[in-house]
Amino acid sequence: MDKLDDIVRTGGCQCGAIRFRANGLRDNPHLCHCRMCQKAYGNFFAALVGVFWDDFEWTCGEPAAFESSQGIKRGFCQMCGTPLFFLREGGEHISLSIGAFDDPASIPLAFELSMESKLPQMSRLSELPNFGTTEDDDPEGAALARATSRQHPDHDC
Repeated sequence: MDKLDDIVRTGGCQCGAIRFRANGLRDNPHLCHCRMCQKAYGNFFAALVGVFWDDFEWTCGEPAAFESSQGIKRGFCQMCGTPLFFLREGGEHISLSIGAFDDPASIPLAFELSMESKLPQMSRLSELPNFGTTEDDDPEGAALARATSRQHPDHDC
């Protein structure tokens, strides 16, 4: 696989204890539906994108890691629990959680994999009722969340 781009992107965990910089992405932004990713992310899938080691650095803190299979590590923030990466030991890249980037909307998805484990609920997403936005439907709750949030802002300090 080749590089998708040379755009410098930053990201990190929810609490800000772990931060990273990616100087370009691999051309593999994807959703993985395998059961291990579902468990590791506590969700229907993992959204991941590769970054070659030469284009990557931890800029603040060091994540913890769990060896989910022999030679496979999944990293997370030990303080807040944010899932951050998947990597194959000795591999040429690290796969970062797209949601951990400061601007995840700038990373277009290219494909899905492990379709045998894709949960049936995923096919109904477009049918679900849309209840609007928190700002519109619960302005007091949204204001309280902003005033009391411990979430790190989506930018480097």
